[in-house]
Amino acid sequence: MTSTHTPTSTSTPTPTPAPPLDAERTDLLAALARARSALLTTVSGLSDEQAGQQPTVSALCLGGLIKHVASIEEGWLRFVVEGPAAMPYDLPDGVTWDDLAAGTARVYPQWAIDHQNDFRMLPGETLAAIVARYEDVAARSAEIIASVPDLSATHPLPEAPWHEQGAVRSVRGVLMHVIAETAQHAGHADILREALDGRKAG
Repeated sequence: MTSTHTPTSTSTPTPTPAPPLDAERTDLLAALARARSALLTTVSGLSDEQAGQQPTVSALCLGGLIKHVASIEEGWLRFVVEGPAAMPYDLPDGVTWDDLAAGTARVYPQWAIDHQNDFRMLPGETLAAIVARYEDVAARSAEIIASVPDLSATHPLPEAPWHEQGAVRSVRGVLMHVIAETAQHAGHADILREALDGRKAG
């Protein structure tokens, strides 16, 4: 007796497209993208060695600036999702904020060490990997901003001397801060690139 078998369909359902962004989110993300592009333009054509050089009296280097801005953006967008727990500024026992400011702390918290390392290219780091990480951060930021229900939603800022006691920041405020930080460092990067090889922005 011959049996017949009808193949089972293995097609996957078509994912539901994400809703279009509203005008405000579109404008804010576009402004951030422009600032990122201005920053990334400053490392075009550089070698790893050049990206790690400090061509001015500042300790800044171009690769380090991109690392720093990527970390800043990543941290603030995690704050949007997780609140102040995403940005802990805990101090080791017996260490004060004055100790940190004076450079006399007997031991430094890991977040402070990471912050300093973000401004330099460490052994084994490459410019390509730094830029790729920044691009990953940018993609994640866009996902978060598209998914949050309300740009006016706020979280309390983590306790730190540079934050006013009891202050809060909205998602909108986070985005504006990241845009300003990125644009500011793009300007710094222009100066570094011109000092490095004479190339000017634009």
